[in-house]
Amino acid sequence: MLFQTPPLNAHDRAVLGELDDYRRKLRNALREPGRGTDNLRRNLQARAIRGSNTIEGYEVTLDDALAAVDDSEPLEADQDTWTEIIGYRNAMSYVQQLAHAEHFEYNATLLSSLHYMMLSHDLAKLPGRFRPGPIYVHDDDTGENVYEGPDAELVPGLIDALVAQLHAARSEAVFVRAAMAHLNLVMIHPFKDGNGRMARALQTLVLAREGVLAPEFSSIEEYLGSRRNTQEYYAVLALVGGGSWQPANDAGPWIRFNLRAHHIQAQTIRRRIEETAKLWDALETLTDHKGLPARAVPALYDAALGFRVRRSKYEDDADVEPATAGCDLRRLVESGLLLTRG
Repeated sequence: MLFQTPPLNAHDRAVLGELDDYRRKLRNALREPGRGTDNLRRNLQARAIRGSNTIEGYEVTLDDALAAVDDSEPLEADQDTWTEIIGYRNAMSYVQQLAHAEHFEYNATLLSSLHYMMLSHDLAKLPGRFRPGPIYVHDDDTGENVYEGPDAELVPGLIDALVAQLHAARSEAVFVRAAMAHLNLVMIHPFKDGNGRMARALQTLVLAREGVLAPEFSSIEEYLGSRRNTQEYYAVLALVGGGSWQPANDAGPWIRFNLRAHHIQAQTIRRRIEETAKLWDALETLTDHKGLPARAVPALYDAALGFRVRRSKYEDDADVEPATAGCDLRRLVESGLLLTRG
């Protein structure tokens, strides 16, 4: 038996209606080519990677999260943290591909593969394998175990039940189905480590497979990674979980938490799409006024959002030789638009 979808009240259904409206508006906005959409996409991906790993104590700057997306070297992260970040990036890159993959199906091997991508750097964590024994969620602040997963011998059967649930034709809204997938996987706690990140990745995959939006635009990992929201995230999981495997518990508080998270994140993304379009137009006007090449706009967009501009990334984005990139960046500095560092 797994946690079951609770009945929705009138407020829940109203929020789902508003989410559908946001989804349509975001889809329409994203159909317009250019104007910073690709830059916004990678920034959102970086924020999701940073958010999901922050929850687990692996904190990096946004610059380093963006470096992970761009497959560049970190500026500040230590090696241990960086390997965790890269592992999660690899898994989420796979989720991006699976969003539109043909002949796709949910199965235990898929979950094991995602887990291996996340944690293959540390074989002691048994990447890709179900845990062989008991597992506990420990609260470092209180020194107490706050959750105990089901017996290890139950895990394969529970994962099979989860896979069947994911395949079942259901009438529930996709936001609800994705939240229930997240809840069940994190409560089964099938792996020795990485269960929270796996559950959040699975939620994003369910949303992406249903065509809600691209993974970067449908994830709530950035929202969950905010310190205040992380505390509420853990609190609602503790409330629903009840300290041990109790799938008969009411999942209503968890569903309502997720719907609110999606609602707030959708508003955030819509605002960013609108701001990106305005900023992109302003930067095109600015570069034209200063006689700078149009290829500099993506770099200036990142700089305007507070990210560092690397010459190697500029070379790739602008598709220019190192000498040309260096010349462009010097002109941007001379124009007062960038500051040199290092």
